[in-house]
Amino acid sequence: MLSFFPGPVKGSILFLLYCVNTVFWGFFLLPVSFLKLVIPFPKTKKILSRIIDLIATLWISVNNFNLALFHKISWDVSGLDGLDRNEWYLVVCNHQSWVDILVLQKTFNFRIPFLKFFLKKELIWVPVMGVIWWALDYPFMKRYSSDFIKKNPHLAGKDILATKKACEKYKNKPVSIMNFMEGTRFHHRKHKIQKSPYKNLLLPKAGGISFALSSMEEFITGIINVTIYYPEGIPTFWQFICGGTSRIVVKAEFIPKDAKLFGDYFNDPKFKEEFQNWVNTLWREKDELIESLKNAS
Repeated sequence: MLSFFPGPVKGSILFLLYCVNTVFWGFFLLPVSFLKLVIPFPKTKKILSRIIDLIATLWISVNNFNLALFHKISWDVSGLDGLDRNEWYLVVCNHQSWVDILVLQKTFNFRIPFLKFFLKKELIWVPVMGVIWWALDYPFMKRYSSDFIKKNPHLAGKDILATKKACEKYKNKPVSIMNFMEGTRFHHRKHKIQKSPYKNLLLPKAGGISFALSSMEEFITGIINVTIYYPEGIPTFWQFICGGTSRIVVKAEFIPKDAKLFGDYFNDPKFKEEFQNWVNTLWREKDELIESLKNAS
């Protein structure tokens, strides 16, 4: 382990390695993705999709190796028993820092299918990254605001239908879709503005996870409920790669598929209330878990 370098030096080298590693695997990823786009044979497309996910998994593996090379981190991880790379999951997690993504990739690499995120349809036009997200089969969703729906009631439910269509590609290939239920990173200022009843969490967006579940209803295996806790305080990305974090706690819980979690959240008031109650219970238990971890530190 190259721990003898000063923190900023280690951070700079590690950031450079992340960039080089991304470009390196991108040279393999984009040509395979182009072949998948132009080849009309379903079986060949399926093989190419698996190759794409393998490339992405190797990309994460090298990132993890580089991180371990520069920083000694104690990983306290539990709840991964029984997870399978050949199943379909929706992964939900509290959100505190961009480091969360690196933690999730480290935790679940080779344990579940490659993590993908729901992205707004407009993000496909982001230079470079839009192409990479497309190549990795990230689901692009189209969301209409409530005000827009009120003015255009005939479009109610169209966003869910469009996202379901985008997710049809996953029916024949296991996938893990990631959703940060808070919608943004935790910050004490945001917590105060929201008047959140939780000590360590922002308010969860029940509509977002219901939307995600509705898009995966036909093939999802279950939900992986993840709680990330940083005993030394929430690090920024720069603090993390400079070695400011020596211990990370990750608690995972598998929640089997349940029919009561699927319904029309936006047009069925009874289902909406029941689903919100389920989400609030999930979030209260997560908040209590984080509080217990803080007290045990």
